[in-house]
Amino acid sequence: MPGEFALIERIRARAGRRDDVVLGIGDDAALLAPPPGHELAVSCDTLVAGVHFPDDTAPADIGHKALAVNLSDLAAMAAAPAWGTLALTLPDANQAWLDDFLDGFLALADEHGLALVGGDTTRGPMAITVNVFGLVPAGQALRRDGARPGEDIWVTGTIGDAAGGLAQWRARGPASAKLRHRLDRPTPRVQAGLALRGLASAGIDLSDGLAADLGHVLAASGVGARIELGRLPASRTLADHFDEPRRWALQAGGGDDYELCFTAPASRAFEIEQAMAALDLPATVVGRVVAGAGLRFDTPEGEAWTPPADGYQHFSGGHA
Repeated sequence: MPGEFALIERIRARAGRRDDVVLGIGDDAALLAPPPGHELAVSCDTLVAGVHFPDDTAPADIGHKALAVNLSDLAAMAAAPAWGTLALTLPDANQAWLDDFLDGFLALADEHGLALVGGDTTRGPMAITVNVFGLVPAGQALRRDGARPGEDIWVTGTIGDAAGGLAQWRARGPASAKLRHRLDRPTPRVQAGLALRGLASAGIDLSDGLAADLGHVLAASGVGARIELGRLPASRTLADHFDEPRRWALQAGGGDDYELCFTAPASRAFEIEQAMAALDLPATVVGRVVAGAGLRFDTPEGEAWTPPADGYQHFSGGHA
């Protein structure tokens, strides 16, 4: 059975490289060289088996998701990925599992130019902690506190798919491979976040569901919002598997989509549409920011609708 140092060496041998990494894996700390005129965006997420992903999730999918959820945080801040660290808590030193995990993790890291520069390995119930570090020109980060009354509220892509995949997994009945793929392999919208610099006023990624995550933006900005349920973008697959009331619940209260939700002045709409079209990524205006406080959902008939109380709970609990 290989020990900790053998696993670390296995990771080091496959880690990516960047010119701004002065010293990477192998010492007590990494040495990094941020470029002048940039701010450092830092995010950290932990994924726990049975809490943040089903126990039957493939190792490569776990690796992909562990990094994707962190890259999504950088995307929400309009930061370009640079470096990352990985802390693995595993029940045993399984090299085959590790190699498959790294296949998913490092493929996504390479796609976004992120270098793995350090971390840790320990023995225990499976948990994966990733820290990511991104770069954003000074003063250009997209924050949660910039939304203003009268602005449009947008979401990228489609929402509700991952929650639909989770609902089907829980029901142990017929399931869509496409919905399960959205749960296991979220796409961090990094390029969209970068394109929104100077266009969007506030943003967040949708990890815990539209109602919860947009609520954070509203609280930070001191505003309210009205969302039109009929405008929430749904994939054809989600619409085929869930009727409208259930679909609304998944879209408003579900999580794990990792799409971006952002606000912007209406005068920026054409520029945003052009920017997203250049990425071949749909983006939809789903509501507007209003003065006051609170989040209201309106049905196509104009009636107020309340998300169900049993919204997304991330298996046996929530996560930050």
